[in-house]
Amino acid sequence: MDSGLVTRRAVLAAGGAITTTGIASLIVPASAKSLAPTSSMRGGSNNYLPGAPVVERIGNGGFLMSGTVRRAGDGAPLAGQRIQVWAHTTEGHERDPHSHGATLTDENGRFRLDMPQIVPAFGQAHGHLAYDSDDFKTVFLRPVMSSSKDKSLEAHFILEPA
Repeated sequence: MDSGLVTRRAVLAAGGAITTTGIASLIVPASAKSLAPTSSMRGGSNNYLPGAPVVERIGNGGFLMSGTVRRAGDGAPLAGQRIQVWAHTTEGHERDPHSHGATLTDENGRFRLDMPQIVPAFGQAHGHLAYDSDDFKTVFLRPVMSSSKDKSLEAHFILEPA
């Protein structure tokens, strides 16, 4: 008699699980949601200069631009990706060629570029960054600093294959 009661409870519990979560949850294993690609930001491509050279630093430095580059979907870090950086700084306007430079990501998908202090342009202290190589879709970012006194700014790219 106990075995019939256990079986009935098991059937009722399974039916409740299907009603609550659907049959697919019993068949398909759980998986992480995929990482969505980064969208270009409005104004991010302003004063972009294609082909800016890869440099050790822009100008005399003193301000650190850094971030990460990962692949959309699985979030894997992307090594060797070219990121261009430019800004209005204490040494030049964001349209000046000497205010532009590029760097490559390391094996962990991280990039760093020392550049002059970013100063406000049009009322906001902000930087510009671009991923513009052929393997992934182009993305332009325009992150705004919390304060013009900040000494660093981070930007993160999640790239979608081209």
